[in-house]
Amino acid sequence: MAKVDVLLGLQWGDEGKGKIVDVLAPKYDVVARFQGGPNAGHTLEFEGIKHVLHQIPSGIFRERTKNIIGNGVVLDPVIFKKEIESLSKFNINLRANLFISKKATLIIPSHRLLDQAFEAAKGENKIGSTLKGIGPSYQDKIGRQGLRVGDILSDNFNDKFNKLAESHLAILKNYPVTFNWPELCEQFFDAVQFLRQFNLVESEYMINNELKAGSTILAEGAQGSLLDIDFGSYPFVTSSNTIAAGACTGLGVAPKHIGEVYGIFKAYSTRVGSGPFPTELLNEEGERMRKEGNEFGSTTGRPRRCGWIDIPALKYSIMINGVTRLLMMKADVLSIFPTIKVCVKYQLKDGTITDMLPYELVHDKILPVYQEFKGWSVPLTHKTGDSLPVELENYIQFIEQELNVPITLVSTGPDRLQTIFRKEVAV
Repeated sequence: MAKVDVLLGLQWGDEGKGKIVDVLAPKYDVVARFQGGPNAGHTLEFEGIKHVLHQIPSGIFRERTKNIIGNGVVLDPVIFKKEIESLSKFNINLRANLFISKKATLIIPSHRLLDQAFEAAKGENKIGSTLKGIGPSYQDKIGRQGLRVGDILSDNFNDKFNKLAESHLAILKNYPVTFNWPELCEQFFDAVQFLRQFNLVESEYMINNELKAGSTILAEGAQGSLLDIDFGSYPFVTSSNTIAAGACTGLGVAPKHIGEVYGIFKAYSTRVGSGPFPTELLNEEGERMRKEGNEFGSTTGRPRRCGWIDIPALKYSIMINGVTRLLMMKADVLSIFPTIKVCVKYQLKDGTITDMLPYELVHDKILPVYQEFKGWSVPLTHKTGDSLPVELENYIQFIEQELNVPITLVSTGPDRLQTIFRKEVAV
């Protein structure tokens, strides 16, 4: 039987998953999203056009690839409709190659309102929510009162919607939130009618039947491992399991069917919103990194916090995911620095030096212990695998040795063609 390969981010999201899924998609018969929702922003660039996908799997531009929105995803019909409409000019047969799990949870308008109200009430303790209703929709899912995609096919869907919405509106009376509820409902039900036209399926059966048929399957994660609800920098995390185990629960795939685990990471580190970030650069270097890497959120537009690469955090992510191959993104961004730093260990508040991620990241000061490398200081945009600067090869090999996993791909720009495949080496 075939295997399900998993592709996920190893940092705090924004690693470049969308581009890599698009690059790898020709190898796969199926690409399936297994968690998250419209808080994701997967950017793809080819033929001079930039595309940002939020809920639709990143294999959608490959006409022979089936794309599945799995049961672990939370789906906003309004945003889904806008995404589909934005893709209409590219002549993609979405009715044929896009499938949506009936068990995926719906985001309704009052989920977004609750998200805004809860985040505003936190004041200085904001977690940095995208305000897309992700947290409240997962809360309803866990609270066993959520609506699912399959519910839109039932005769009493309106009653189910009204019951859930009324419970939300009762809560919102306690917050200073203004909104036009009839207008939001009109948009929502128009989008629900649109959603009914698509392939709504029992996706767990579909994926397992594809496995039996020998199809190649890629499970696409959203956000990053350090935002996982259990293993991330809690409480500054997302509301789903972003790690490889989430592919099993988010798609209905048994652990024995997991194959390769591709871990994507930037050649440096970024984070959007609040939360701990040991290697953050609050100086001119960080600003140069942000501008060179165009580090602004593809979903929110917020500037990303930037810093040097963090080896202890990557080791942690690799351990909990069982990563088999590493993919390095945005190596070209570091070309502007004559000296590049790598955080190899942490110094804790009691003076302890460790390469383990401590439990208390939020309140205790963690000092990164750096090792310096000479930069390559040349553009990488048109480099091939045989012509990488020796300084970059040294950087890559050091990271491979520290992480004990091969780096088999290096991205040198946003376009799908700006990708270098390296020979897999033993580390």
